[in-house]
Amino acid sequence: MTQPELVVFDWDGTLVDSVGHIVACMQGASADAGLPVPDEARARDVIGLGLGDALSQLFPGEQDPDLIARMVTAYRDRYLSAGPEAAAPFAGVRELLAELHLSGLRLAVATGKSREGLDKAFDQTGLSVYFESVRCADERLAKPHPAMLEEILAETGVPAGRALMVGDSVHDLNMARAARVGGVGVMTGAHDDLRLRCCDPLEVLPSAVHLSPWLHNSRGVFRSGIGN
Repeated sequence: MTQPELVVFDWDGTLVDSVGHIVACMQGASADAGLPVPDEARARDVIGLGLGDALSQLFPGEQDPDLIARMVTAYRDRYLSAGPEAAAPFAGVRELLAELHLSGLRLAVATGKSREGLDKAFDQTGLSVYFESVRCADERLAKPHPAMLEEILAETGVPAGRALMVGDSVHDLNMARAARVGGVGVMTGAHDDLRLRCCDPLEVLPSAVHLSPWLHNSRGVFRSGIGN
């Protein structure tokens, strides 16, 4: 891969430590709606998808739209009522984003969150200042469809071969592959190393914070930036 110009990040489980909170909200909302409560593994597996797609995978035989609507409402109420401690940035993420931005890399977010959820997260973390383009799952086709990434590339004018997608789930990496964008997995969220490597990523890193040394050592991104 040539030197990237743009890094697109997933949000939950990649930049912020929110997977445990998402699982708890999914389980609690299922109980609230009278649906079977998924175990942790099943709830984690759908993180990264849009909420509608996640529910379709968790409850494939459920055809009652009112029941699903109650589940959606219960989930959003639970998630949005939490304080900032439920989805705080991983240690070092704030510094990572500042470093990448200062180095000249352009940054974006493609997330399975709703716009309301991401706006709240931006307000709580103050990280929005680093991102020039954002796409949310309730505004267009959700992961693993490539639409979000393709729209970010079109908006920024960056070709697919000069972009990276960084995420914690196979949904992130499959979206990247569908958009012909290089994928980098991180092991801080929904899926483990083995699952992530099945998607043929460029690399799987312990966390997003390890992206900076990986880029510096393996891709030379910081030739003219602060990494020298």
